[in-house]
Amino acid sequence: MILEIRISNFFSIKDEICIDFRGAGIKSANARALCDNVFRFQKTDILKTVIMYGANASGKSNIIKAIRFCNAMVFESHKHNENTIFNFKPFKFDGFGNKPSKYFIRFISNGIEYEYSFSLTPTQIVEESLYFYPKGRIKEIFTRDESKGKEKSEIYTFGDVMKRPLDVADNTSNKSLYISRASQMDREIPKEIFNYFHKTFILQYLGFGKSALENLSHENKLQLVEALKIADSDIVDVKIKSLKQPGKNVNANLDTLTLTIEEVVQESLHITTYHRKDPGKAFDFLSEESQGTIKLFFIMLTILDVVRNNKILLIDEIEESLHPKIIEYIFNFFKAGENAQLLCTTHNTKFLDLKKMRKDQIYFVNKKEDASTEVYSLYDYSDFRDTMDLEKAYLQGRFDAVPIVNDSLENIKHILHE
Repeated sequence: MILEIRISNFFSIKDEICIDFRGAGIKSANARALCDNVFRFQKTDILKTVIMYGANASGKSNIIKAIRFCNAMVFESHKHNENTIFNFKPFKFDGFGNKPSKYFIRFISNGIEYEYSFSLTPTQIVEESLYFYPKGRIKEIFTRDESKGKEKSEIYTFGDVMKRPLDVADNTSNKSLYISRASQMDREIPKEIFNYFHKTFILQYLGFGKSALENLSHENKLQLVEALKIADSDIVDVKIKSLKQPGKNVNANLDTLTLTIEEVVQESLHITTYHRKDPGKAFDFLSEESQGTIKLFFIMLTILDVVRNNKILLIDEIEESLHPKIIEYIFNFFKAGENAQLLCTTHNTKFLDLKKMRKDQIYFVNKKEDASTEVYSLYDYSDFRDTMDLEKAYLQGRFDAVPIVNDSLENIKHILHE
């Protein structure tokens, strides 16, 4: 589970922003009624869902992109060579292009709290550290500071929890994260951290490969078909089988971390659907079902895997091509789950409702005058009462984070005839 993420100097993010999944201790009647929006961990409420609002170009997608990039660095950086240029841009103004970008995450894996962070420029890792709380007290696993010298013994310090840690350091270049190399070299705690980022923190819908797709479909088949029925699909059965010929070797683009459904499925799997009107008649999934049904199928497959296995899902623009009822349906899956979590962005103001979301679940993303992105929670507005109309207040600009549009007919006519 995630407790906290901090990011600075990535894309439009200049100063440090923080997304905190630890509940704010809200005691209002609305918050008490939303007990399914949180779960307890060591006497602390943890949010199951955090949703971010903001105008176009405010930086919402940059937050998602920065987290995706940093997480992908953990499980990709051991492959980097000396010519690698990291696939991100620091903030371009005020001299920040020459400053390191920083990522910090506080999370729980197998019941133990960890703090992991690193800083980097587009060409090299600058700092990296990992601490944990095995018995409730903080303990160092390793720290790294490339500015402290040329020898690995000067750059690194270690606690007493890893075997032969300096051997890993000797094999870690300034293009690679130590945690990534240590996992590759079979060190236990780094392997656990690697698996957390690679298998538990799902960076998108379709956050799994082709080989896992068939297994997930079979494991969740009954729940998948039932979920599609509830979402008003008339599909009553699904059959999935692997094709004997090898499919294409598809890799996610680490810039967007997105794959098309066709890239994942075509030439590897054959999916057949059956409908209520005639359950004996087979439909070829990719060619005969609507794009909306295809998208919903894979979304629900991802949601079922994430929620049933207490994973974390990261989605930009969750409302894309989806009806508001389907989005609410997705949120309800997380409410019904145990420890699964969702971080997403949206423009859909339907969920700005304090009978559906707690104040600490709602974040606003705003572009400041210096073109940088700032992030703040509704909980920061202590004077905003639960009885107020949140959606109306947001659209009126009460929290900034909305576009300023001069849409008068006179202004539009002036633009057209200028």
